[in-house]
Amino acid sequence: MLKRLIDDHFKLAEHSTDVKTEVIAGITTFLTMAYIIFVNPSILSEAGMDYGAVFVATCLAAAVGCLIMGLWANYPIAQAPGMGLNAFFTYGVVLGMGYTWEAALGAVFFSGFCFFLLSVFKIREWIINSIPLSLRLGIAAGIGLFLAMIALKNAGIVVANPATYVALGDLSQPPAIYALLGFFVITALAYLRVTGAVMIGILGITVLAMLLGHNEYGGLVSMPPSIAPTFMALDLWGALDIAMLSVIFAFLFVDLFDTSGTLIGVAHRGGLLDKDGKLPRLGRAMMADSGASMAGAVLGTSTTTSYIESTAGIVSGGRTGLTAVVVAVLFLVSLFFAPLAGSIPAYATAGALLYVAVLMAGSLAHADWDDPTDAAPVLIAALAMPLTFSIAEGIALGFISYAAIKTLSGRFRDLNPAVIVLALLFVLKFLFLD
Repeated sequence: MLKRLIDDHFKLAEHSTDVKTEVIAGITTFLTMAYIIFVNPSILSEAGMDYGAVFVATCLAAAVGCLIMGLWANYPIAQAPGMGLNAFFTYGVVLGMGYTWEAALGAVFFSGFCFFLLSVFKIREWIINSIPLSLRLGIAAGIGLFLAMIALKNAGIVVANPATYVALGDLSQPPAIYALLGFFVITALAYLRVTGAVMIGILGITVLAMLLGHNEYGGLVSMPPSIAPTFMALDLWGALDIAMLSVIFAFLFVDLFDTSGTLIGVAHRGGLLDKDGKLPRLGRAMMADSGASMAGAVLGTSTTTSYIESTAGIVSGGRTGLTAVVVAVLFLVSLFFAPLAGSIPAYATAGALLYVAVLMAGSLAHADWDDPTDAAPVLIAALAMPLTFSIAEGIALGFISYAAIKTLSGRFRDLNPAVIVLALLFVLKFLFLD
């Protein structure tokens, strides 16, 4: 009876799959993205948030997103708090701009709500098609470089210098050595196609540091920590500050294109696109993402988004939402491994951040370097994010440079109304709000 219900709901036969295959695919996907359980609390706790509460919020937000995606949209695509967006939350909005983490959560909620409205009224396609490919590539690479800068800073590999702004740190110190070793191991394992390479690298460095006396073992299993310090703590009124509009836009913009790219990429790999190359039930998938972001903000974590690591499950045979449901169950089980998460030092996750940065910076390979009117905005957007320590500023400078260069080059026709309006708004922001 249960098997028939599962078959009917997820349409397993129609997708030429079965329960066993979907379960294996779910486990595979979870192993490739489980590092977020350790990395997200580590990043958000630097914003002043309670580590244990963020750990619980991370697991719950991921579970909610995966359940909606699996049960409603019926896609084998997993969700969790996104890399890059969590870094922007902490280092850009809270530590950089000086807002409280409660207000930052409010901005995450509003961005999720806007994303939801765009999905309901089917405006998302117009927005996606309006933004030039070059800017999308530059923003993706910039987020990667931003993560790389954070990883190098956290590990003490790059340090501040009054004369040159940045300089090489002391590579003989344990944090730097462990971070580099973790990065080397993760990269090698990924090349060898070892499932869960990132998580293996994080846990391996953590255990090695314990054995050598540089880290303390905090335990393995316990009841989940209290989520009370972050639950319903979002400050919606504080997020309505005029200067926060650029922050809300940055969260929305990055999530919109990250989700769209991930959905299309993963669906293409799994043969889930229709004969016209479009993704059926795209609206449901988008609303699953936006709903998870709003839920995550209420629980106490940064923007929740679709994970490209879902491709690992696709390769293992996952074709339906049952795969995502399995991932959700595993995130819920992870709630009981809080002591292990608390034992992960920052330098153990630094190597993982650096590896994720490599993956994201790869988008630069697809830029048109033969056309300087496209290449220049790509480079400006990509470099501005790590150098200003802000994803929002990188997006703004990318749009302004694209519009200005195209106009001065006599290629005003390359611009569309959305780019012109956004570029002008960003110029006004720099002139009057900064």
